[in-house]
Amino acid sequence: MAARREDIRDFLRREPDCVLVEVTGAAGSTPRDTDAWMLVAAEGILGTVGGGQLEYMAIDHARRSLRQGVPAEAMTVPLGPEIGQCCGGRVGLSFTAMHAELAMFLIARSDREMASRPHVYVFGAGHVGDALAMALSLVPLRVILVDTREEELSASTTPGIETCLTAMPEALVRDAPAGSSFVILTHDHALDFLITAEALRREDAVYVGMIGSKTKRATFKNWLSREVGRPELLDRLVCPIGGTAVKDKRPAVIAALAAAEVMTAALSGVHKRQRAFTAEA
Repeated sequence: MAARREDIRDFLRREPDCVLVEVTGAAGSTPRDTDAWMLVAAEGILGTVGGGQLEYMAIDHARRSLRQGVPAEAMTVPLGPEIGQCCGGRVGLSFTAMHAELAMFLIARSDREMASRPHVYVFGAGHVGDALAMALSLVPLRVILVDTREEELSASTTPGIETCLTAMPEALVRDAPAGSSFVILTHDHALDFLITAEALRREDAVYVGMIGSKTKRATFKNWLSREVGRPELLDRLVCPIGGTAVKDKRPAVIAALAAAEVMTAALSGVHKRQRAFTAEA
């Protein structure tokens, strides 16, 4: 199960002569907070500090320093009518020319951030599962696409998605870290039930969803009572995934709706843990 890296390594390899732009202050209403950064080279850009005129100014300032070969001074930018933005806040920006030690620091920081991302396990690499994994790969989550069929996984080549071929997908549920999300949409209802029951036993799971209908949910409830003896576990299950407001069965639509559910649950779980850690400290 090899994880894919963020493209910061490729960017630094292609554009070693670049400038790190960081948001060092964010007062009032601003497009990004002080965790935002970007790399600016003569031709390329990686990341964002908020877009709009603010970002254009930052890019011009960084590229001017690259052309002139001199350090770029820090900037404080009011986000008002004078620059064509109406956020109303104030942003501080720092500019640091790239060097070997800084590059190593950024790569290590990126690796730590990726390692800390909430895990989302998508069981089933069919049309909906593949579309869901693709949608989730765009946000800061660690997405693992799981299937028992090698041919289905081999067709999934989207960057940012890990794949796992296993004959016992329920074992992955037991070994998943706390705060994980599980979305079950395999090619087999019996396998769906087995994986879902295992996921519902995980009280530390932030999301457990299974594709299906009201009929499938009722069938699963009977199966839980008969095979597991815990029908109350159904209370924590999201089924059908993606809600019922939009009556559209196309895979991409289901995936988009379900991705919003998963992302909300997963990232809310991160923020809750961060607040709890801060309170304890």
